[in-house]
Amino acid sequence: MDLSDKPTRIRTGEELDTATLEQFLRDTIPDLDGDIHIRQFPSGHSNLTYLIRADNRELVLRRPPFGTKAKTAHDMGREYRILKALKPVYPYCPEPLAYTDDPAIMGCPFYVMERIRGIILRQNFPEGLDLAPPQVEQLCRRLLETQLELHMIDYHAVGLESLGKPAGYVERQVQGWNNRYRAARTPDAPDGERVMAWLADHMPPDTDHPGVVHNDFKFDNVVLDPQDPMRIIGVLDWEMATIGDPLMDLGCSLAYWIEPDDSDELQMIRMMPTNAKGALTRAQLVELYAERSGRRIDNFDFYRCFGLFKLAVIAQQIYYRYYHGQTRDERFKLMIYGVTVLEKEARRVAEASRL
Repeated sequence: MDLSDKPTRIRTGEELDTATLEQFLRDTIPDLDGDIHIRQFPSGHSNLTYLIRADNRELVLRRPPFGTKAKTAHDMGREYRILKALKPVYPYCPEPLAYTDDPAIMGCPFYVMERIRGIILRQNFPEGLDLAPPQVEQLCRRLLETQLELHMIDYHAVGLESLGKPAGYVERQVQGWNNRYRAARTPDAPDGERVMAWLADHMPPDTDHPGVVHNDFKFDNVVLDPQDPMRIIGVLDWEMATIGDPLMDLGCSLAYWIEPDDSDELQMIRMMPTNAKGALTRAQLVELYAERSGRRIDNFDFYRCFGLFKLAVIAQQIYYRYYHGQTRDERFKLMIYGVTVLEKEARRVAEASRL
C-alpha cells in the first residue's frame, strides 16, 4: 500500500503559468526528460507547494501565497540558501535544484527541490500504518533526536553565521510576534494582551549554546521512510529557520503536541497523532531533550507559552487574509477558532506557571 503524501488538482486561483515555468525548468535543471505535469499538495497554510513530475524524476516547487503578504515573510531565496548550506551536513534536507526571483517567470521568487517521497503524518496515522505503542514511542523519540541533531550543527562551519543573531533572540521573538498579533488582529479575535505582557515580563537570558532552529519542527514537516516508518528521511518547510535559542524551537514544536488528557478544545485543533497510545508526553520530551543535549531546562513554561502564542499569531495572520478577502481558501475560515483556543491555553500556562 502506498502511504506517500499525494498531490491533488491545483486549487482555483493558485494555478501556475505552465509554459513559462516549463521553459525555466528545462533551461535550469539538466536532463529533465519527457512531458511535465503539475499538481498541488493540498496541505499547508503558508507557502504553496506543487509537485512537478517529468518522465524521469519528481520535483517540488515552493512559492509564496497569492495575495498580500508580510514584507519579510515567504523569503524563497533565504529558504533555498539554508537548504544549500545544510544539505551536506544534515541529510534530511531535500536537495535544492533551482531558484529565481525573475518576476517574468511567475511574478514572485520561487525555488525547486528534489522530492523526498515518503509518509507524512497528518491528524491521525493513515489507514494501513498500524503502529504498536512501543513503535509510537520510538517514533516520538526519533523525532526529538532528529530535531536535536539540527540544533547540534556547527552553523559557523557551514557558513550560516549570518542567518540570524543569537544575541537578543528571545527578546526579538517576543516583541516581533506580539507586534504581528496586534497588526493582524481582527475584531473577532481575543486581544491577547495578558499573554503578551507575561511573555515580555518572563523572558529568559540569551542562551550560551545557540544553534540552527527550524521553528516549525513537527510530525507533518518530516518524511518517514515508506519501507521503514520508524526512520525519518526528510525534514521540510524551512521558511522560518534561523540561528537562535534551541529551547524556543522545542517550545514551538510542543505547542502542537496535544495529549489525551488535554481539553476538548485542544483536541479539536489537534493536527498530528500525538495522542496515540505510546506517544511520549510533553514532559517526557522535555526531560529527554535535557538528557540528550545536556541543557538545563527549568523554565519550560515560558517556551511552551511562547510556542502556543506564536502558533495563535500564525493562525491569526492566515485568518486575517481570509477575513479581508485576500484569499478564497475556505480552509482559513475556521482559523479564528484555533486562534481563540491557542490564546486561551497560552494564558492558562502563564497563569499556572511557577516562574
